[in-house]
Parts: sequence; structure tokens; C-alpha cells
Amino acid sequence: MSACPGIRARQKEPSSAHPVRHEQRGPLMTAQPHLTPAIIAVVIGAGALHACWNAIAKQVDDRLMAFAVIGIGQAVLGGVVLAITGLPYRTAIPFAIASGVIHVGYNLGLMNSYRLGAFNQTYPIARGTSPLVVAIGAYFLADEHLGVAALAGVMTLAVGLMSQAFSAGRLTRADMPAVVAAVLTGLTIAAYTIVDGLGVRHAHDPWAYAAFLYVLQGPPMATVAALRRPASKWRDMTTIRRGLAAAALSVVAYATVLWAQTRAPLAEVAAIRETSVVFAALIGLVVFGEDFGRRRVAAAVVIATGIVLIGL
Repeated sequence: MSACPGIRARQKEPSSAHPVRHEQRGPLMTAQPHLTPAIIAVVIGAGALHACWNAIAKQVDDRLMAFAVIGIGQAVLGGVVLAITGLPYRTAIPFAIASGVIHVGYNLGLMNSYRLGAFNQTYPIARGTSPLVVAIGAYFLADEHLGVAALAGVMTLAVGLMSQAFSAGRLTRADMPAVVAAVLTGLTIAAYTIVDGLGVRHAHDPWAYAAFLYVLQGPPMATVAALRRPASKWRDMTTIRRGLAAAALSVVAYATVLWAQTRAPLAEVAAIRETSVVFAALIGLVVFGEDFGRRRVAAAVVIATGIVLIGL
């Protein structure tokens, strides 16, 4: 697979008795100042895939087993891709390791969110928490300064996402544990989005970075499940089929987002990716029988407005 635009050609390393992988010595991969319609469409598609794999995970009663099988599937797929692409540059590896640790926290938070609350409430809260945090983090860490329209779009989209989360009505005290878990999950989403956005720009290939990341983050949940679940749980073919399907969708969805982050500002990509909440609301209606009223339609319009502003 060819290197992404903006990367200098590899420079030769000093010769030695053993082959040495050539490393990037030039400046980091740089993002285009604006999104293109093609990137917007691709990221929205990735958001749809993300909502689908989360809905599959929600359907499995034993969430630990669901995320264990997902992790195994991700690690296997990542290993296959790495065999083709090779490892990312050494400078990208610390970012991938940090992201792998954050993803463990994300998975734990997501499991608790789905255990405590409804899919079409906890999912939008988790996803809606991250865009503004990513915009702030990208400003300080990646020196990305959004234009007025793009910043207004990120803020509008964030408002729409949160409106989607609270469209069922006022929160009760019983809802608070689920809301807190979802907000904490959203903070981990923002954290790994920033770390990966920086890391993938150190890599020669976004697909190599994504594959290495999945090889790292896949095993921890499987290890926990191996210690806490009996062998009979690992013979549940329904869980295995759903987990592997979710793993495949998750790998494609997030690898696509990482590719987009090499070509556009982190905050804009992260915000558009969270349109997955619209797909999640539709899935909640069709699959889980959750209500989709006028408030959710209004929230979807606000989200669409945000996307238009970001793309100007």
C-alpha cells in the first residue's frame, strides 16, 4: 500500500550486518486544511459501521465475553494486515501503546454504559462528549486552529449529539449511573482520538498503525475473560459469531477514521465520525424497539447542520 501524501521518501539507514527497517526522518504527515466531500462521506460511513458493531456488542448478554471475542478478532485481523504492511515507524509505536491502554479503559466504560442504560441514550452521550474535547486537545497538541465555520460546526454538532442523548426527556436519579459511565467513556474516546491522530501521522501507513494498535488492544479483554469465565462460555457460537462480526466492522471503521485523520484536521474528522449516533438511534428503533420521536428528528437536523458547517 502506498504511503500517504505529505510524507517524505524514506532515507537510507547506515548499512549493517542485519537488515534495518528504513525510518522516516522528515517532518510529520500534515493534514489538509479542509475536509473534502469524499472524506466526509467516508467518515460518515465509518460512523455507520461503528454504530453497527456497538449494537452487535449490546445484543450479547455477557458483555465481557462479547468484548473478549471482539478483541481476539481484532488482534487476528491486525496481525494479518501487519504481515502485509509491516510495522509502523518506530516513532509511532509509543502512541499506539498509549492508545492501547486507553482503549482498555474505553472498553470497560462502554461495557458499564450498556449494562446500566439504554443503547440510544448512553451511546450518544459517550460519542457526544468527545468532539469539543478533541477540538481543544488538537489546538494545544497538534497546533490545529479551526476556522470560524468549522468551529461553529463542531459546537453545533456536539449540541446535536447531546440533544439526541437527552431526547427521551429529563434525566432521573436512576439514570445518573449510566450517564456518568457514558461521560467517562466519552473522555476516553477523546483521549484515544487525540493520541491516535498524532500517532498515525508519525506512521508511514495508517493501515499499519491501525493493525498494530489492534494487535495491542485485542488481548487484554480476552485475558480477563479467560480468567473470569468458564470454558463453556467459550463454546457459545452465538457470542463467537456476533463478536467476530463486530470485530471486523470495528477494524474497518476505525482504520478508515485513522486514514481520514492523516488528510484532515483531527477535530473535524472526530466530530463527523460521531454522526454514528444518528445510525445508533435508527438501530435502537429497529433492533431494540427504542422510541424515535420528534426530538430525535430535531437533534438529527442539528447534527446535519453541524456537518454542513464543518464542511464549508
